[in-house]
Amino acid sequence: MKLVELFLLLSIFSLLFFGCDDKMEFVPGPNAPDPTFDVKFPYIEINTLGNFIQDEPKSNATMRVFEIKDDSIEILNYQGNIGIEIRGSSSQTFDKKSFGLETRTADNIDLDTSIFNMPNEEDWILNGPYSDKSLIRNVLIYELSNEMGRYASRTKLSELYIDNDYEGVYVFMEKLKRDNDRIAISKLQPEENEGEDLTGGYIIKIDKASGNGGSSLNYTDYNSFSSAYNIDGETTIIPQTHFLYDYPDEDAISTEQRSYISGYMSEFEDALAGPDYKDEELGYRKYIDVSSFVDFFILNEFSHNPDAYRLSTYMYKDKNEKLTIGPVWDFNLALGNCDYCNGGEPNNWMYRFNEYCPNDAWQVPFWWKRLLSDPYFSDMVKIRYTELRANILNLTSVNAIIDDHVYQLESAGAIYRNFQKHPILSTYVWPNRNIGGSYPNEIQYLKSWISQRVSWMDSNVPLL
Repeated sequence: MKLVELFLLLSIFSLLFFGCDDKMEFVPGPNAPDPTFDVKFPYIEINTLGNFIQDEPKSNATMRVFEIKDDSIEILNYQGNIGIEIRGSSSQTFDKKSFGLETRTADNIDLDTSIFNMPNEEDWILNGPYSDKSLIRNVLIYELSNEMGRYASRTKLSELYIDNDYEGVYVFMEKLKRDNDRIAISKLQPEENEGEDLTGGYIIKIDKASGNGGSSLNYTDYNSFSSAYNIDGETTIIPQTHFLYDYPDEDAISTEQRSYISGYMSEFEDALAGPDYKDEELGYRKYIDVSSFVDFFILNEFSHNPDAYRLSTYMYKDKNEKLTIGPVWDFNLALGNCDYCNGGEPNNWMYRFNEYCPNDAWQVPFWWKRLLSDPYFSDMVKIRYTELRANILNLTSVNAIIDDHVYQLESAGAIYRNFQKHPILSTYVWPNRNIGGSYPNEIQYLKSWISQRVSWMDSNVPLL
């Protein structure tokens, strides 16, 4: 008797003898990670339904998300319709793409749902770390930010399959947006155009214009407003800093709301650039949540983020509240992973980027030099940094986070599969400062770089 026939007979006998349980075990997805590894890893299956995934608009697709319990039991975490599109700017040239997702009902209507135990929402991101060969730079910084009490996107490392093709290790994460469990500010209605209603909530960002549907430098009066000051804090008629409308976006924000938030930012910058900027009542402190600026500065300098302050910089303002900076965003090029504009060096300040790259199209606003020239602000930085270095930014704590993620990735074989799919460990991928040749070498470089960085900051923060 053939083995297959014997298996079928045994199966039938088992059903007849034991009966059929109404709660049948869920059948694992066809793309379950390699069973030769003792530990399984969360994974996501996307079926494009024959549609092409493009950079806007989103294409219809379906998705199944599998969580892992006790290292080996697969649990179907989500199954349903999605809209999917490619996201990112320079990263779109990489072999591993990043995607924006929208969970939907059977009728393709936006659906708030929980994935990987994150709070209910409809907008998600699958970030594909490619030039970041550690795979965990974003995960690390977002985790540190949340430990500091500053919301950053929640993340889950997972593996992705699209139409049964393995795509590698991805970071499933929350898209930054106004939401009670994300950027928790008031919902601003189109008709709220006067009084207290008009004061919030707003989200604006300093970034490339391409994120708002145009080319990188396509700033218009419709999608943004500009600073009246150049990068040296002098009034100018040639804008160097642009603020993009993120919430409400350019299609939803009213004329009165545009006027209010641009006016508020203008008043803040006037106060910061003015002669009384150090004064508690007349200066910048009247307009901003200073502690948020302190934490934002420390996290971006700790990671030496080359995009800090000038790109991927979010700010929000709630009703009757001051301007808060954050959440932090996009650290694939940080933590020593950048070979241009001193971006990978552990021994200088990133807020002085303009000195290293004066011809870059995106420059750091005058804010940070001006803030640090006020003893009140610089002292707050020193106090907060000392506090964080004693716990959250202690090397033992930071390395423990790294080790935990690396262990999970390696024990499930995710590292092996990712770099089989993308054999780049010995290849330069823009803008790598280090080419480790192996994953352990990449992690060792990351840890060594962080150690050098905090050593330098320990000596130089007191000099601010």
